[in-house]
Amino acid sequence: MKKVNVLDIAQFHDHDSAEDFYANTLEDHLVTRHKDIALPHSHNFYLAVLFTHGSGIHEVDFTSYTVQPGALFFLNPGQTHHWELSDDARGYIFFHTRAFYELHYTQSKLGQFPFYYSMHNTPCIYLNQSPKVKIQGLFESVLQENTSVQNLKTHALVSLIDLIYIHSTRLYQEQNPAAVDSHNGYYSKFRQLEALVEQHYKEEKSPSAYASMMAMTAKHLNRITQQVSGKTATDVILDRVLLEAKKELVLQRGSFAEIAHALGYEDYAYFSRLFKNKTAETPSGFLSRYGK
Repeated sequence: MKKVNVLDIAQFHDHDSAEDFYANTLEDHLVTRHKDIALPHSHNFYLAVLFTHGSGIHEVDFTSYTVQPGALFFLNPGQTHHWELSDDARGYIFFHTRAFYELHYTQSKLGQFPFYYSMHNTPCIYLNQSPKVKIQGLFESVLQENTSVQNLKTHALVSLIDLIYIHSTRLYQEQNPAAVDSHNGYYSKFRQLEALVEQHYKEEKSPSAYASMMAMTAKHLNRITQQVSGKTATDVILDRVLLEAKKELVLQRGSFAEIAHALGYEDYAYFSRLFKNKTAETPSGFLSRYGK
């Protein structure tokens, strides 16, 4: 199976920007850096985009979200996205590597922010007027600082994006209380499961196998996934498998039989039924949404 089309931050870098960082207005980004990118794609960096005008849809990992003024999105490395925007779409965008942030905040990790916490957390929040003004002002400051030649430029940029992440986390928690870390340790275990699934999902689909890796019973693992994500452990594993299948279908044009085999399914017909049962679409029906 071919690798998914992953964009590197170096493709967007210019000589005025800090290393491992990029910022722009959305309208300039769409014209100068994004104009030839039509299909869903992923990145090897963290991305934040604030829409201040316009409408449309923003599809993240093949789930569609409404674009409107005040829509704020955060994407993890590896997440697939695609948008269809009105001609008057306006806003701000920045992205950076993990090292850009974490080398400056050695005691603070990007995974602490709920929008970067898990692929099962929503990547979007919708800002009302007052928080929109505050967050937009910070995005504008990021853009201004990024084009400056002042001393300690990188320090200033990291501080500004940290403020965006802090204010956004508070708003995210208000809108998504179930996504907030709990005191029972289930969230750290859930993240451990996601990390293990990321390593082994192509060859291992059994919840009991992951439970064994985590030194717990399958029943307890299921209790954790149900409380954190509202899904069974089986569905958490299958979500990752189907996401990869969708990526391969759209981005690499491999046959579904080849994709099924690469994901550990010898029975193509079984995986096709599984895909339809879980997505309510046949593979060909899903693919037709992208003009293929």
